[in-house]
Amino acid sequence: MLDVFITGSQNDSGKNIVTAGLAATMQSLGYTTGVYAPVLKGGMAKNGRVEAPDLSYIKRADKNVKTFYSYMFASNELPLIAAEKKKVKINPEMILENYLKVKDNFECFLVNGTHGIATPLANDFLEIDLIKLLDLPVLFVVSPETSTINDILIMINHAVVKNVKLSGVIVTDCPYRTDDDNIKNLPKLIDKYTDTRVVGVFPKFENIHDIKPEDLISYVLSGVNLENVFKLKIAKLS
Repeated sequence: MLDVFITGSQNDSGKNIVTAGLAATMQSLGYTTGVYAPVLKGGMAKNGRVEAPDLSYIKRADKNVKTFYSYMFASNELPLIAAEKKKVKINPEMILENYLKVKDNFECFLVNGTHGIATPLANDFLEIDLIKLLDLPVLFVVSPETSTINDILIMINHAVVKNVKLSGVIVTDCPYRTDDDNIKNLPKLIDKYTDTRVVGVFPKFENIHDIKPEDLISYVLSGVNLENVFKLKIAKLS
């Protein structure tokens, strides 16, 4: 199975465009692909129903990618706070049950996280606990515009301490040319000071909604080492 848990270093790290890009690319390569978001925020009323912008964006990249979720809240607050306001308890066991119910229907299955591995989902239960419960490798999405190298290294090494399997790091918001040595040296620093490495780079986009699906797939195929992401040989790339 080509499965991975995708999370960001910050809420605006570019996680969703990476998830959409990976999902659309794998589907385009002929792998049946699903995306599961255990907890969604920012749900919006549209045409008499509540839709999640994150999943809608993924479906826009490829309508054949199947999407699922367990909890959705209208607010953009932390899941634990949003759930308490709605008098709802996020149940990790129900998330696990929902995940197991659908994942085997797909050759590639991506789990889309929330704000980051230290995000509280329920009492005494963080996103990193969910990653361990689902027993998935984690793919970190980081932006040098919104996260410092200190934040990024702490996040990755915390996952190592917690015995979480690592898929790698995708760096977003990378200008094609930059004089910023912090950005230029970020992959080298991640490789040196953590147990993982950068497996992909996304350029900086002014508006992700202006990107055509075929262009998004092209960015993934040219900028991401998919075999390193999934730690498997991907025959359909040949």
